[in-house]
Amino acid sequence: MRYFFHIGYKGTAYRGWQRQKNIVSVQEVLEDKLSKLLKEKIVCIGCGRTDAGVHSSQYFFHINTDRKWNDHHLFVLNKILPSDISVYDIFEVDSHYHAQTSASKRTYNYFIHTKKNPFLNEISTLYNITPDVGKMAKAASVITKYNDFRALCKSPDSHNNTLCNIFSVQLFTDASETNFRLQITANRFLRGMIRILVHELIEVGTGQKSVDEFEEMIKSKTPLQFLNLAYPQGLYLSEIKYPFLNTNPVDDFCPLLKMNKWLIINNV
Repeated sequence: MRYFFHIGYKGTAYRGWQRQKNIVSVQEVLEDKLSKLLKEKIVCIGCGRTDAGVHSSQYFFHINTDRKWNDHHLFVLNKILPSDISVYDIFEVDSHYHAQTSASKRTYNYFIHTKKNPFLNEISTLYNITPDVGKMAKAASVITKYNDFRALCKSPDSHNNTLCNIFSVQLFTDASETNFRLQITANRFLRGMIRILVHELIEVGTGQKSVDEFEEMIKSKTPLQFLNLAYPQGLYLSEIKYPFLNTNPVDDFCPLLKMNKWLIINNV
């Protein structure tokens, strides 16, 4: 039987989703706990990778097992998992559905705060800036004009291609204009793409790069000579869409969505 797991995690303590040698990953923790619970070796196939320190307020993975899942298993699994990983739902699905390749849309949110706040340092990124939000919004609106983002990829040659269908890009702020959120939805994202994009938008907002230069960078399809990524702690994988599932994200896992009354600056 194949099961889809709907989870969320705070990525501060982990070196990303994927299991790697000699480091703690979200995948490793889940595989170890599930293997003990089901008394068989379990491999978790995730919907995608996340970098070290990056969070996910909605994430899916699937497993194959001969054991029948029940509600008691869900209760026990959440009890034995660390407090920064939560399992919300488990769905039995047809064996041809795949957590990564069956996903049709992915949404990321990136949170920035510009005033020091000790309660946000692990779930948002502090930038001591006063950005021109109008310029940032204009640059963000450019993104949907293109579908080749080779210039915004950490390792473009590791992908079969660098094409992404961007469905929407939204930039938000609060009334004080000290908190910002970039939300972007696409069919796929390249390695490091969101964090590179955020860094470039910050450069536009702080006057280090013009909107025209930002657009020319994307249009050129030339990887940046000096690659800079925004810090990981502000980034959330926020929503995954599948044609066969209708499951909403659990926003309470990401308190920033509840904390501020967000005002949309652009809507493309």
